Amino acid sequence: MPSVPRPSQPLRLLAQDAEDLTILSAALQDAVVRVGEIRFEPGPRTLTLAVNRYCWERAGSGGERVRSAVQFGGVMGVRSRNLRREVADAVVSVLSLGFAPGEPPGGVLTVTLAGGGDLQMDIECIDVALSDVSDSWPARAEPKHEEP
Repeated sequence: MPSVPRPSQPLRLLAQDAEDLTILSAALQDAVVRVGEIRFEPGPRTLTLAVNRYCWERAGSGGERVRSAVQFGGVMGVRSRNLRREVADAVVSVLSLGFAPGEPPGGVLTVTLAGGGDLQMDIECIDVALSDVSDSWPARAEPKHEEP
C-alpha cells in the first residue's frame, strides 16, 4: 500500500540564551512580516511579530512557508531604524536575530531586516518563543542571498 504523506509537525522553539537564539534566528531567516503585524505592548512588555516563515527545516521538499508567531518577552523598550512604521502594509524580511549583552542577564536584542533596517529591543533577559500557527503552503521560490 502506498504511503500517504503526513503533514509536518508545527515548529515550536523557545530561546532563553544566546545559543538558543542562534537556532531561532536560523528558523526565522527569510521570514516576511507586514509592518502592521509588529506589535509592542508596554504593559506586559512583549513584542510580537506575525510572520510567514520559510521552512528551512524542510528544505529540499520544494519549499514551504508557514504562518508563525514570534513573541519577545521582557521588552523594556523598542527602537527601529529604516522601518516605515506608518506604512502598515509594507512587507519586510527578517535576516537574523542577534544579542549584545548588557547588565546580566539583559542586553539588546536586534532583529536585522533586509534592506538595512532593524528593530532593537532593550530586554531584561532572552525570552523568545516561536510557534507555527497554520498548515504550510508551497513557497513561490526559495529565498536566495548574494554571496559576499
